[in-house]
Amino acid sequence: MHPRLYIPGPTEVADEVLAAQNRPMIGHRSGDFERLFYGIIAKLKPILLTEQHVYISTSSGSGLQEAAVRNGVRPGRKVLNMVNGAFSDRWQKVAAANGCDSVRVDLAWGQPARPEEIDRYLAAGGFDAVAVVHNETSTGVMSDIGAIAAWVHEKYPDVLLLVDAVSSASGVRIPFDEWQLDMLLTSSQKAFALPPGLAFAAVSDRMLARAKEVPHRGWYFDLLELEKYISTHKTTPATPAISLLYATDLQLDRILAEGLEARWARHQLCMEMTHAWAEGHGFTLFPEPGYESHTITCINNNLGIDVAALVAHAKAHNLVIGNGYGQLKGKAFRIGHMGELAPIHMEELFEVLDSFL
Repeated sequence: MHPRLYIPGPTEVADEVLAAQNRPMIGHRSGDFERLFYGIIAKLKPILLTEQHVYISTSSGSGLQEAAVRNGVRPGRKVLNMVNGAFSDRWQKVAAANGCDSVRVDLAWGQPARPEEIDRYLAAGGFDAVAVVHNETSTGVMSDIGAIAAWVHEKYPDVLLLVDAVSSASGVRIPFDEWQLDMLLTSSQKAFALPPGLAFAAVSDRMLARAKEVPHRGWYFDLLELEKYISTHKTTPATPAISLLYATDLQLDRILAEGLEARWARHQLCMEMTHAWAEGHGFTLFPEPGYESHTITCINNNLGIDVAALVAHAKAHNLVIGNGYGQLKGKAFRIGHMGELAPIHMEELFEVLDSFL
């Protein structure tokens, strides 16, 4: 048996989903590909809880971070980057690297992005967008996007809401249309339980209208170029990862067959089990209470254990957990509970970790 992954990603992929990649190639301008591609988009819309635009990118989620800032921020305007972990830090660097006027707000690791903090900066004016990572896998913190969206819509109706849901989409309810988000981006290799290499986005009409006012959107991540192809039923501007799309088609069927409510509940139950295990051993959780991720738990090493040895012990039993990320290495450890993982898998992991402790 291969080592089972309890890391923030990549995550476990079902054997049948892996096997789906072995199907023969088809032309990406063929009718067969059109049926595959548009069938996937039709399945993504209910999973992303939107009736608006959905795009598929042959890239990681970082590519769509670039798309968000390149399409959503006009020259002379600013983007507010809320930074509370490694991946929101990356998004801010992506914004700066693309020439955006990025206002960086550094929050303590473990803290969520809050509406009031966002308000302090947006009040200065001149902002086109605010960029927030919903679920920071480096810290196990999940920000309240619904509350942020309500606040921004009320006070700053012209500011776009850009949300990185790379490690939460499909594992947590994120109602794109209800919250009136403008771009929600995610990746295949996290809660979707697919191999790495694809990214998905839900995009609002308002985001596309803004993109028309941005003169240099690039090409590969130009949302208007993607929309032009989809609106004329031409599929994709560049050659897509057809094998990954075969796997995606099957996995989306499996997700919809499980049912979204059941899937979200399974992720929450695995989270609750992980919290109970950690606290039962005297560990504390890294995130501020009330903002814990439903897909990844970051546990403080307040007991002073050898985290590297704990990780090695689990690996010796064919189970893979994560050390703390970056500045948290050795000071925390992370247990992923997303994608294909179920309570039975969590119980197996806890038994192994118990034998170390």
